[in-house]
Amino acid sequence: MAIDHDRLFKELITTFFEEFLLLFFPHVHEHIDFQHVSFLSEELFTDVTAGEKYRVDLLVETKLKGEDSLIIVHIENQSYVQPSFPERMFIYFSRLFEKYRKRMLPIAVFSYDSLRHESSSFTTLQFPFFDVLQFRFLTVELRKQNWRDYIRHDTPIAAALLSKMGYTESERVELKKQFLRMIVRMELDEAKQRLLIGFFETYVRLSDEEEQQLRNEVNEMETKEKEQVLDLIISYEKKALEKGLKEGVERGLQQEKRQIAKKMLEKGYDVQTIHELTELSVEEIEGLK
Repeated sequence: MAIDHDRLFKELITTFFEEFLLLFFPHVHEHIDFQHVSFLSEELFTDVTAGEKYRVDLLVETKLKGEDSLIIVHIENQSYVQPSFPERMFIYFSRLFEKYRKRMLPIAVFSYDSLRHESSSFTTLQFPFFDVLQFRFLTVELRKQNWRDYIRHDTPIAAALLSKMGYTESERVELKKQFLRMIVRMELDEAKQRLLIGFFETYVRLSDEEEQQLRNEVNEMETKEKEQVLDLIISYEKKALEKGLKEGVERGLQQEKRQIAKKMLEKGYDVQTIHELTELSVEEIEGLK
């Protein structure tokens, strides 16, 4: 199933809009009046020449501190390489300005995995003797960010976006361990925890061997967060297993029940608990050991 990157980023930044600006654009954050923030409806534009439709990711209407007039912040997530992206940002800007007639601040979030240098401007109507217009926008290139620089921020947006920052394959287990420690320290409600963990695991899904390594490393931690991190791992493993079980039961597949029961045994669940959740007989579960 294809990942809807734009939807994921829109949900994340909508939920943590102020934290997003503070983390990546503190010079913008200090001027915004966050008592006046509203999210505008989606805008759909058609590129007649290319025959494609584009949906603007996120529009936020707000104010600057000490001012009465409204401004619009336009945030666009770009999940794939597109050489014409600066031009597309300019087209969005011009059409949005035509509609709203307000000062607009455009921001691009580059979230793909390759390392590139992305332009933050588009020069149009250029002559040898005069540039009629140079359009500029703010950017953050996530892959260029060192994830270790963000693990002490303890903000939800930083925790989730660790998954899209610059890390190596050998750092995946440590990356998730530090992500879980951040989640525990922030003491978020369950809905926000679910959003952040769902976002993170969409982009960083550990293998069974890596998950076991993670659990072993957490067990060796000497910090006060050890038990909380273990509880978090167990809680979400159980939810994932129960979700898989429910889907299996709905399809009426006994084999899938047995596969889930076997995985639960490997995770250390007792036979009685597995029996209650799967409705497999105790004898059958014992035979899976």
